[in-house]
Amino acid sequence: MPAAAVEDLAWGRIVTDAPQERPVRVALCYEPSEDPAAVRFSFPGGRDVPRDWTFPRELLESGLRSPVREGDVEVWPCGRVQAVVELHTADGVSVVQFDTSALNRFLRHTYAAATPAR
Repeated sequence: MPAAAVEDLAWGRIVTDAPQERPVRVALCYEPSEDPAAVRFSFPGGRDVPRDWTFPRELLESGLRSPVREGDVEVWPCGRVQAVVELHTADGVSVVQFDTSALNRFLRHTYAAATPAR
């Protein structure tokens, strides 16, 4: 039996130089039948953040403990309860801050989905 796909929703805050935070609802996706080592963050349409980003699940997990970068994605802890995901494109950089608890919950769900039932 193939592992089940996971989709969690999390609030992120787009970090800009504007005076107000810009909250955004992000779909955190894991589809082991497509790539069991990758996760995808899907942002709502808009100019500020490209819509879909797929990167290694291990990058997300490691970035919650210490800064890591692979390719166009960088993840690092920000204080005790938040983490930052930085996304690089030819047009610039988008920085999104998340509550670490939401990202940890998503990771737990991905590992539970990837573990075969007995």
